[in-house]
Amino acid sequence: MRIAFYAPLKPPTHATPSGDRRVAGLLMDALERVADKVELVSTFRSFDADGDAVRQEALRRQGAELAERMAAQWRAAPPGARPDVWFTYHVYYKAPDWLGPAVSEALGIPYVIAEASYAQKRASGPWAIGHEAAAHAIGKARLILAPSRHDLEGLEALVAPERVVHLPPFLDPAPYGEAARERERHRARLAREHDLDARVPWIVVAAMMRPGDKLASYRELAAALAQVADLPWRLLVAGDGSARLDVQGALEGAVPGRARYLGTLGARELAETYAASDLYAWPAVNEAYGMALLEAQAAGIPVVACATRGVPDVVIDGRTGLLAERDLAPALRELLGDAQRRRALGRAAGEFIASERSLDAAAGRLKRLLAGL
Repeated sequence: MRIAFYAPLKPPTHATPSGDRRVAGLLMDALERVADKVELVSTFRSFDADGDAVRQEALRRQGAELAERMAAQWRAAPPGARPDVWFTYHVYYKAPDWLGPAVSEALGIPYVIAEASYAQKRASGPWAIGHEAAAHAIGKARLILAPSRHDLEGLEALVAPERVVHLPPFLDPAPYGEAARERERHRARLAREHDLDARVPWIVVAAMMRPGDKLASYRELAAALAQVADLPWRLLVAGDGSARLDVQGALEGAVPGRARYLGTLGARELAETYAASDLYAWPAVNEAYGMALLEAQAAGIPVVACATRGVPDVVIDGRTGLLAERDLAPALRELLGDAQRRRALGRAAGEFIASERSLDAAAGRLKRLLAGL
């Protein structure tokens, strides 16, 4: 089986790190375990951040021309060089798929989407062109893989429920498990490097520092931490971005001197930082689900987060962490004061990721689903 892979919002080769780029790469990794060839067939971005109808129309024309050229090239190629499946990651009104539906129809192959969202309220707004295109693509898909149950209702308004399958987010747990086995060594190193007391709990967070929802999450985290300032703890912040001064201002204003700012960390350093910590805390304002929540659990620490959108699909309340409706402070207080509970939840979190949300588990599921096409 040959798979043509495409991500209209941000390809896995994009220069800027993000959760979206990470998930696209993980999907390619999983597909490579079940297909003979997985090819990133285009880096064309259909993303329009501003609701600019002129730009959306220009992207539509560019996409149509590109799809026509791609289809013609494949029709002229030997049968063994053509894809058997078109697989698009992440379709929504700001980043519709102008390529996949057209090429799939021209070649007579199944069209698959992983992560799509549809909301009727966008039909008459500034992204009306993108909204209509996203609805068209969703309607053409033979199979839609939904990482969050939050999106199911909107999708099932467009397609038959049997064409929509819940495929929860996943990752490769190996580097996080390796880091967890060396927890004490990593903790000792971080304590030396950042003047941390290893005898008190460490809360870790890893997120880009940018305006909008990320900054809103940092501010909500700061407000929650202020409510538990009477307890001993330290905060490790991994991340950077244009809103760094705003993030630091919020945290230092709420809990002065409690945070250590680690900047942008590589994958290995981040895994070691998770493993060395005691719990992960993040409000996840408007996040689809949050890959960092999976990473922290894979490293064997519990998560405290808000039960919004797809977060309950990645953190199992009472089993791998604690979920709150809005205010994280009560859950933080509960775990900061109970080391035994933290350790039990952390062990369960690591086991959960390794057994249910691993790359191997996802690949097995994808193999069965694609075979059905």
